Amino acid sequence: MSQFGIHHVTAISGEARRNVDFYTRLLGLRLVKKTVNFDDPGAWHLYYGDEAGSPGTILTFFPWAQAAAGRLGAGELQETVFRIPQASVGFWTHRLTAAGVAELTRSERFGETVLSFRDEDGMRLALLGMAGIEREPGWTSAEIPAEHALRGFHSVSLMLEDSAATGAILSDVLGFAEAAREGNTTRFQAPGTAIGGIVDLRSVGGFLRGRMGRGSVHHLAFRAADDAAEAEMVRKLAENHGIATTEQKDRNYFRSVYFREPGHVLFEIATDVPGFAVDEPAEQLGQTLKLPHFLEPQRAEIESHLPALA
Repeated sequence: MSQFGIHHVTAISGEARRNVDFYTRLLGLRLVKKTVNFDDPGAWHLYYGDEAGSPGTILTFFPWAQAAAGRLGAGELQETVFRIPQASVGFWTHRLTAAGVAELTRSERFGETVLSFRDEDGMRLALLGMAGIEREPGWTSAEIPAEHALRGFHSVSLMLEDSAATGAILSDVLGFAEAAREGNTTRFQAPGTAIGGIVDLRSVGGFLRGRMGRGSVHHLAFRAADDAAEAEMVRKLAENHGIATTEQKDRNYFRSVYFREPGHVLFEIATDVPGFAVDEPAEQLGQTLKLPHFLEPQRAEIESHLPALA
């Protein structure tokens, strides 16, 4: 199996407790890690995903309760799309309707059924019904049987003034290839990647630029198998596209570099290793606050200031 594709999506939310309820109870994701924003340790960094927090399933949030609402526009990730079994479209239509989610609509894209909606902070999400994934494992919850569980990311869509230069980086550096076109959207796919393998680039020339805030996606992370694979991507970015990344940053669960792609979206390249079980047993993921070693001396102070999650 290829080790290309989406690693995770990181967004900005409002109140943390509401965020946990929406993603664990309503959508049935597993809270796989409770840590803090390493650059702002007074705020949570919450990770949701499948049972193991596998690359391609991870949606993370910086919950800043006082954040102003963002405004979607060019230069932003527009929508994060999860996979569900085709037979589960009815279950999720009923569940989301009963929950009163905002702007729930049903449509067809590239021949597949999509349920689009927003979370309580305005982030754009979708569930896409896929055939043939019924036997894939799904994280179960009290309200969502295994057969209807989300199966990781299908895709993300980016709104760009012009998508050509971004597409070149997806193809040359990040392991994707152009797969299809529909209207003003060009689909790129990581061959051999079942989960998190699609990026849709939507060209919206002349559209208002986005404004980061509550409900916005902060950055999009792509997979690198290990440090060597990441270094090769960094080399290609510099030599073939004239783009420099940050230095590598240790995020405890992966090691990352960051850069602005030509359409102004913040991209990250994150290693698959070491994963989320590096500091707590797999069966206990997300149960206790985990801090990087440099913040451990401040644990008592940090815990006293973090908002309650339940």
